Amino acid sequence: MVDYQFVTERLAVGGYIGTAENMRVLAQAGITHVVNMQKEFDDSLLTDGSGIEVLWNGCEDDFLPKPTDLFWKGVRFTLEALADPDAKVLFHCAAGIHRSPIMLLAVLRVLGYERRQAIDMIADARPQANFPPIYLMSVEDFFREYRASMQTTSMQSN
Repeated sequence: MVDYQFVTERLAVGGYIGTAENMRVLAQAGITHVVNMQKEFDDSLLTDGSGIEVLWNGCEDDFLPKPTDLFWKGVRFTLEALADPDAKVLFHCAAGIHRSPIMLLAVLRVLGYERRQAIDMIADARPQANFPPIYLMSVEDFFREYRASMQTTSMQSN
């Protein structure tokens, strides 16, 4: 059984997928894209005709700061996916406790949710999700960079 919960109608968070059969189960549930945050295993090896697009965005769950590039990569992939109104994205790692919730938090921030609201949404859907302070700082570093880039883009288009 695949371990995941939807946080919004189109964004889900969970733990290990592990098998091609589980990938097919996700496809049948409407998942079209996966952001794999576990460094330990590349899920693209499991897609086997499921039609799911996988981003292997692996990182260690080491309680060290995460580079902003990690969040940029996941956010860009997700925003491109969400351009399709039928797309649904699953963020996952080994246990769905730290890495996948923190990546989903970055996406929710970019989509306009306040930090506390986004954390509460994730925790309500997945009570075992945990947000270590160093990871929260990493997301906020990314989000400051993201906002600055959006302001620069806005000023250049004027």
